[in-house]
Amino acid sequence: MKTIMKDIAKLAGVSPGTVSNTLNKRKGVRKETKERIIKIAEELGYYKKNGKTESRVIRFIIYKKHGYVVSDTPFFSALIEGIERACRTKGYEMLVSHIIFNEHDNAEILKIVNENQVAGILLLATEMSGEDLAPFKNLDIPVVVLDSYFLDEDFDSILINNRRGAYQAVKHLIENGHTKIGCLESSKPINNFAYRVSGFTEALRDAGISDTKQYHISLEPTLEGAYRDMKEYLQRNDCNLPTAFFALNDIIAFGAITAMKEQKIKIPEQVSIIGFDDMPFCEISSPRLTTLRVYKQYMGETAITRLIKKISGQDDRKLTIELNTELILRDSVQNRSLK
Repeated sequence: MKTIMKDIAKLAGVSPGTVSNTLNKRKGVRKETKERIIKIAEELGYYKKNGKTESRVIRFIIYKKHGYVVSDTPFFSALIEGIERACRTKGYEMLVSHIIFNEHDNAEILKIVNENQVAGILLLATEMSGEDLAPFKNLDIPVVVLDSYFLDEDFDSILINNRRGAYQAVKHLIENGHTKIGCLESSKPINNFAYRVSGFTEALRDAGISDTKQYHISLEPTLEGAYRDMKEYLQRNDCNLPTAFFALNDIIAFGAITAMKEQKIKIPEQVSIIGFDDMPFCEISSPRLTTLRVYKQYMGETAITRLIKKISGQDDRKLTIELNTELILRDSVQNRSLK
């Protein structure tokens, strides 16, 4: 049905927030006001007499700012699979909408948000910055942010513990005798990547190892782009490389490895490398890539579980849930302490 909460609010003479609080059984609404809202909602077909909102639809919004990270990759395929599975299990339908930065203004975004009656919004915010969240504030339905976190915004957020994962990766390199450690960074700004760089820096500092800026190499976060940028870097420089790199994700790692191998740089004999995400190709790359495993499907399921709690009014508190990663040891790191 096309009816949205602001229509009910107008008829009841209250704010959309009061309507949302009433229909989601939240405290703080006077009995007379609550009865008036429910009566109007029932007459409009929005609210059933058993006390449940009729909508069983969740809108999953994929926000693309530049499209270098949010794309058709195994990472996001697994994440979406977890979201879809959780929706089916819990009896919800998922509608997918795409919002593209600079192609949709705030009015168009609000039109997309209100296009159908939905119970809540799951917002893929991987490529978003804080100012991009403006159209999603003060909505009369719950919003959960997925795969990013914004320090000065008041949203429920589900994301990877990026800082800890990066710390764990660099610690593993240090434990294997590496003291000259570089970071294969992203040329495109992403919140998750910034936290990974922070974890990288912190691990070096805690071990008393200097963070050499010349060992930070900025690469486009695509297979082709990382390969191209790393190849150009190697051609411009005298190959004064560290003994190990931490790459901000597996795609960057794989592109860089391809470029290094073309320059006859042996992996891991000359340069060790650790990635982040545990993409399927990590098992078949040469060498097989040591990386941080992200439980992508579980992250999607966790986000839906949290959103449904908000929809049902079970928990009005704002939570940030960070999921830890797991270090997966393969063949791309050499133990230099044994040499």
